[in-house]
Amino acid sequence: MTGAVRGGTLLVVGDVITDVVARHRGPLAPGTDTAASIRKVPGGAGANVACWAARWGGAEVRLLGRVGSDAAAWHERELAACGVRPLLVVDGQAPTGTVICLVDEGAAAERTFLTDSGASLRLDPGDWSDALLDGVARLHLSGYLLFSAPSRAFVAVAVKAARARGVPVSLDPASAGFLVELGIDRFRTLVEGVDVLLPSRDEACLLTGSSDAAQAAARLSRLVPLVVAKQGAQGALLARSGEVCARVPAVPATPRDTTGAGDAFTGAFLAALLAGADPEQAAAEGCRAGAQAVEHIGGRPPARA
Repeated sequence: MTGAVRGGTLLVVGDVITDVVARHRGPLAPGTDTAASIRKVPGGAGANVACWAARWGGAEVRLLGRVGSDAAAWHERELAACGVRPLLVVDGQAPTGTVICLVDEGAAAERTFLTDSGASLRLDPGDWSDALLDGVARLHLSGYLLFSAPSRAFVAVAVKAARARGVPVSLDPASAGFLVELGIDRFRTLVEGVDVLLPSRDEACLLTGSSDAAQAAARLSRLVPLVVAKQGAQGALLARSGEVCARVPAVPATPRDTTGAGDAFTGAFLAALLAGADPEQAAAEGCRAGAQAVEHIGGRPPARA
């Protein structure tokens, strides 16, 4: 199920988050003020992937996520403005998740996240219906869903339903920090039935215990049929059956904010597969989107001129 699948809808399931992006230059000054430029923007790995997929391809993109009533209408509008069909569950008990993104304006534009997942990890099997797969050619799951018991149960139900219909499933591990808490063995069990895994370099190395990205991708491809390891400025690696089968170069870029670059890659990669590209061609599209993402602020595509 890892080959090109032409046409149909992409269903993304994952986190819808309010990002507070604080851009500062140099180290934070403990105990006093650090000058910063601060903006509130829509985010969330799952939502970002959906928006980039809608920007990159012609297929319909749907997003299932859970938000609080505090920001549901705003997020629906923002998703629709990006061309995504929002399927948002409004949680009456938890607020919309919020992430504070601290972005160092130095040359690497590296970021640090402070995360309150809020309603985003409260998706549960009751939020699933097999009808969600009607017309769907691919299902993509944000790895953040693996970091709470209710959403882990949701993932199991969704993957089983997709497999029964022959719908390929992809997953992005999402967070090296949260993977440590989850446990590597547990992760390996949870991704059974996934066709495509899209880890970052750090995530791939963490999941395999290897310090070499190529070796890590190769090892993971014994667990999942196709592994696409995202390496930022070093491009991407594709691995199958225990071997690296392709290396895709990065597109040069001048980074301003690396938030969402991996999500951009994933969204463009999936959109390209739906359009009929092979995985190597799709990874090249992912690198193009990642380069575009790092040159503007926030994790969503820039507004069209």
